[in-house]
Amino acid sequence: MEERQLVIGGFYKHFKDKLYQVRGIAYHSETKEKMVVYQALYGDYAMYVRPFDMFMSEVDHDKYPKVTQKYRFEQVILDNNSKNSNQTVLDAQEEKKNITAEQEGAVDERLLRFLDAESFNEKLNVLTYLKSDLDDNLIDAMAASMEVEVPDGSIDERYRSLRSVVMAHLKYECTRLQK
Repeated sequence: MEERQLVIGGFYKHFKDKLYQVRGIAYHSETKEKMVVYQALYGDYAMYVRPFDMFMSEVDHDKYPKVTQKYRFEQVILDNNSKNSNQTVLDAQEEKKNITAEQEGAVDERLLRFLDAESFNEKLNVLTYLKSDLDDNLIDAMAASMEVEVPDGSIDERYRSLRSVVMAHLKYECTRLQK
């Protein structure tokens, strides 16, 4: 039997049709129980924690007989036409069969630079520096980190839209990220 793997940063659909992103693994300070930290991709984008075994478990089909999904949370990949929707496009386990564990866990250094920026001015500098190296996924991730959605279009149009958001934050919320 193939053991399921949790992908940090992966998108997961709950059997009740809500979409989440796994943010990391944590351990209960008293019991050392392994927990999954995940964030809702709807509403107020709340963060949750759930025991690892429960997160990875199968749906109780006695309690929920009409549910067709096998697992409580199933990894999904979103295509460009279903961003921010709860629609399953592909089962990520099938797509990733030939990807090594190192590749699965890799974090995009470009995104980390943007996320680690301590001010909106720094975010603007990172964004400007990365302009020629941007793609739709990176723009979407940067926008999600700022809790905005950048409209579809060319990379240049999407870059300008995200840049406008960062500049608005810089202008109107300049002290928010300062220590």
